[in-house]
Amino acid sequence: MWATKRMCSIQRHWPSLKEDGLHGSIFLKIQKFWTGVLGYCNLRATHVKSTYNVQNEWLIMDMATAVGAEEVKTAYGKGPKATYDERQFMMEAKMKHLNLSFAACGFLGIYHLGAASALCRHGKKLLKVVKAFAGASAGSLVATVLLTMPENIEECEEFTYKFAEEIRKLYFGAVTPGYDFMTRLRAGIESFLPSNAHEIAENRLYVSITNTKNGKNYLVSNFASREDLIKVLLASSFVPVYAGIKAVEYKGEKWIDGGLTNGLPILPVGRTVTVSPFSGRLDICPQDKGHVDLYVKVAKQDLMLSVANLVRLNQALFPPSQKKMESLYQNGFDDAVHFLLKENWFE
Repeated sequence: MWATKRMCSIQRHWPSLKEDGLHGSIFLKIQKFWTGVLGYCNLRATHVKSTYNVQNEWLIMDMATAVGAEEVKTAYGKGPKATYDERQFMMEAKMKHLNLSFAACGFLGIYHLGAASALCRHGKKLLKVVKAFAGASAGSLVATVLLTMPENIEECEEFTYKFAEEIRKLYFGAVTPGYDFMTRLRAGIESFLPSNAHEIAENRLYVSITNTKNGKNYLVSNFASREDLIKVLLASSFVPVYAGIKAVEYKGEKWIDGGLTNGLPILPVGRTVTVSPFSGRLDICPQDKGHVDLYVKVAKQDLMLSVANLVRLNQALFPPSQKKMESLYQNGFDDAVHFLLKENWFE
């Protein structure tokens, strides 16, 4: 349940994509596109949580855990009318069944890699009990790395630095005419992904993608082949106009960035530990200070309304300097360590 202080909803603006070229100014389209993404929001006050007494201690449970994705469904409880046994079952399920989800964030995925490195080094107890990994856009790439090839995190870090440097050198960034963003990304994925990655990821990796035909979000967790997995990861990372004009084709349909419709997948069974380079109501994230208690809802992510987050949003598409990206990596590492210490999972 949510206590709502203020809501603003602005009509969603979707870019008009045509395969035969850009119509009008490409920069105008980018501006309209991101205005639409930022505009599609709900400003909400602090989360009101349901409380109840269990074994003489007040346990605060978040009763709002759910996903709207088509492929992941559950039959959880009865809300406030749930019995004591049902409530206790939900509590125990969250403690025993852990998932790990990484938010959509573009080049701020370097923060995710820092967090993933900390989890591998100091969070082995946590990783041993994680049942599923999820993510959108860059978050899905890091989730895949952590699940299928954690030993290659440092190599992925170096690839990210080089990729970002390429974008910085281009006059118009990723949208510079002649630059093929998706081909470069595919090359990186193929160089790191093990041959049996799709088998490791089967029913353990949930990738958020958006269908261009109906605008709905899907969480894909079944991969018939390594190529299928690569296509789904590319689809989840395809930001229209920014990454190209032609959407990624998968199983006869066209797909785009999952971060547009579900930027932080929350799986319905158990507790989902959330990681994001944006400050908000999340488990592992930056802690902005001096803020007002106001949040913006962007693609199912509750993000703090702050100047720092607006700067981060810009950095997601237009990567900052090498020094700043190294700092973001360290921030992700430190924030993950802080979480592990708080939850008594540090080792």
